[in-house]
Amino acid sequence: MSKIVNKKILITGGAGFIGSNLCEYFLKHNEVVCLDNFSTGYHHNIQSFLSNPNFTLIEGDIRNFQICENAILGVDYVLHQAALGSVPRSINDPITSNEVNVAGFLNMLTVARNANVKRFIYAASSSTYGDSEKLPKIEEVIGKPLSPYAVTKYVNELYADVFSKTYGIETIGLRYFNVFGRNQDPNGAYAAVIPKFVAQFLNHESPVINGDGNFSRDFTYIDNVIQMNELAMLTENKEAINTVYNTAFGERTTLNELVNSLREFLSTYDNEIANVSIIYGGNRIGDIPHSLASIEKASKLLNYQPKFSMREGLKEAVKWYWNNLKK
Repeated sequence: MSKIVNKKILITGGAGFIGSNLCEYFLKHNEVVCLDNFSTGYHHNIQSFLSNPNFTLIEGDIRNFQICENAILGVDYVLHQAALGSVPRSINDPITSNEVNVAGFLNMLTVARNANVKRFIYAASSSTYGDSEKLPKIEEVIGKPLSPYAVTKYVNELYADVFSKTYGIETIGLRYFNVFGRNQDPNGAYAAVIPKFVAQFLNHESPVINGDGNFSRDFTYIDNVIQMNELAMLTENKEAINTVYNTAFGERTTLNELVNSLREFLSTYDNEIANVSIIYGGNRIGDIPHSLASIEKASKLLNYQPKFSMREGLKEAVKWYWNNLKK
């Protein structure tokens, strides 16, 4: 149960994967405003909330300052999830990624400052670590960005830091590491690896792994991300605000391990999936070989103890996909 109650929370990108999960969680005890332009979010993710009198949908774009101003009215907390994700997308179209992720972010930060919101919590990204080879990733040690997307997410952190120091607004950035779970879209050119692989397995198609499958990631279940957003809202520790945190489980999994776990869990629903083979392709531009988060800072300052391991989360995600994709 949420420890945040009777507040008004603006969730940008609230119809997207992470945003819709945050809407669902906080709507139980709060008023929630969802701002989304549905460029990557979906109406079906928030359909069940529309009849709730405590839920308001504003269909609009964070690049429009007036819309941002309208959305912020009376808001206590901002959970800023709106962004154009995906490294390949940013490589194909860096201008739009910059407009949304930088100009849009600055609009939201500015209206939040003007409205004196309690706190501005935003989705940062593990891509900020760039070419740093140090493992595990520690918040204070980053490399140079490897993609336009990574540049935009790092700029977000810089703006948040400047705004907190210059204007006194409280900000917390959450560097998400490969989040997965319910409502994550398996379709489209920029689909994340887990829902994409699940959809392929369900269709008895061979998943394609970029490289030899030994690249590793810190896959993080959605409920751990919700937990971190709530902890970021709750903390009254001055040392814990105006900074950034890794939002992860703190273990790494290779793509080979991932695909084998998915095949194992999906086979319990459809035993033919056990026989589906894997295809290996070329490496993807802008991909880092290995990613692993240290969650020590979040543990120390926010008392973060992730509830779901990667395999526990994967079991939950597979169950959700089986129930929703097989309909």
